[in-house]
Amino acid sequence: MKFDVTRDVFQLAQVFTISRGSRTQAEVLTVTAQGEGVTGCGECVPYARYGETLDSVTAQIAQFEGTWDDLPDALPASAARNALDCALWDHAAKRAGKRVWDLLDLPAPKPEITAFTLSLDTPEAMQAQAAKNAFRPLLKIKLGTPDDMARLEAVRRGAPASQIIVDANEGWTADVYADLAPHLIRLGVQMVEQPLPAGADDMLSEIARPLPVCADESCHDRASLPGLKGKYDMVNIKLDKTGGLTEALALKEQAIKEGYGVMVGCMVGSSLAMAPATILAQGVAFTDLDGPLLLAEDRDQPLQFDDNGVHAPAAALWG
Repeated sequence: MKFDVTRDVFQLAQVFTISRGSRTQAEVLTVTAQGEGVTGCGECVPYARYGETLDSVTAQIAQFEGTWDDLPDALPASAARNALDCALWDHAAKRAGKRVWDLLDLPAPKPEITAFTLSLDTPEAMQAQAAKNAFRPLLKIKLGTPDDMARLEAVRRGAPASQIIVDANEGWTADVYADLAPHLIRLGVQMVEQPLPAGADDMLSEIARPLPVCADESCHDRASLPGLKGKYDMVNIKLDKTGGLTEALALKEQAIKEGYGVMVGCMVGSSLAMAPATILAQGVAFTDLDGPLLLAEDRDQPLQFDDNGVHAPAAALWG
């Protein structure tokens, strides 16, 4: 098998801001797996929060010379392993003339309602964003600053009927979260994602959790699960954290077995990055695969989004 990696840039529809910073582009790596006259594709989004850069992940991919079975030992759960694993799934499906879900002996994916993420901004700007997207059934709000209450109130005014989930991106302290929690409930928030920093989240086991708390930065793969006990009610599974679809499916199964709710999330990437996650998202509590909706441009065969949610990819895109 021969692997090649290229860098692709997709312009965003507008500036996207979280508590860690802003961006105007999605910079991704596209991996192709070539062999037996077939080419499979996968995409990853290197994430600085996990010490990844475009250069470092490219180097990891370039150094891999093993087989699919070697991946878990050769590379950690990471963006590099994700792109390789998903490219190999696509390759296997194309070689067999089947869809990936057939290879997995799973039903064909049905559309899943996805959250639409509102970028962190002033309360006035976030209210305008919310009003513009009030037709969407599920909105995700990026928070994680000392001024979050005003932003949350503004979003609820802008979208009074939408369900809301909140992502603090590790930006709160235990005291801030305890103060905000009653207001989150009052405003109809369904779930809060990663309120405290990973590695400094033990207080979650000591304070009340009046609404579900979801582990994002604190949960990467199955090895993360023992450290979440008593602190989290849900896990956010992202392919770039698990190292691909193979481990993501195993994490989903194990998390459910241990009593966790499941959210399937994404980095800001193209439809190629989201495509494998549509399989993973079947039947979960929350789906957040809105990356393509945040882009001004996408792959040639983009995922379909409509009132029913995000649909399974066309074979020409992936799988």
